[in-house]
Amino acid sequence: MIQVGRIVVFSMAIGCAGTPEPSGTRDYWRSGPHVHVRGPWGVVTPSSDVDEVIDQLCPAVMQLPRATERDYGQEYCGVIYSLGDGIFYASMPSPLSEPVPVGPSKKKTCIPPRYVVDERGRAIVLGDFHSHPWSPSEMSPTDRFARTQIWSIRIQFDRDCTITKLVPNLGSEQPGEVYLRQRKRWKLVGIIKNEDKGLGFVTAMDD
Repeated sequence: MIQVGRIVVFSMAIGCAGTPEPSGTRDYWRSGPHVHVRGPWGVVTPSSDVDEVIDQLCPAVMQLPRATERDYGQEYCGVIYSLGDGIFYASMPSPLSEPVPVGPSKKKTCIPPRYVVDERGRAIVLGDFHSHPWSPSEMSPTDRFARTQIWSIRIQFDRDCTITKLVPNLGSEQPGEVYLRQRKRWKLVGIIKNEDKGLGFVTAMDD
């Protein structure tokens, strides 16, 4: 159990035990429908404050190939995890996705990783993160669908590093929550009512 602010998170322990690994030192690979990534990502400084890790993600990802090239861009997915030591790490980001047409597109995807390989121990995943190569670009409806949620939180950021956090609260009567990162704080901007969790429909919060 990990407590982040007022959110109590129950995370699955996913690590290298029993996980197929390719030869060499690849940072990400696919096994059937699932994506595996290595960790930690050296350009992101670990921290006991998960928000300090989150704040580093967008500037780092936007340095990757085609991360800012809009219709010709590339979306990247990774995860935030710990080793049970109270310190949070970012995994290597992965560009792996389902097959998409070659050329410009208004839709970019990447597959959220399910497995982290960290040679130091078993990873406990808190949430996934992914980028959008446009701005402004909010979390898409597909990103909010209940069936696409693997972990306890989802982080998304666009080309201008506007950061959104989704706390789906699946399996709970508590509504899902959508936050916007502003001046190093999270502002609640919407909720997802229990009856709307399947499709991730957001009810905006009044300022």
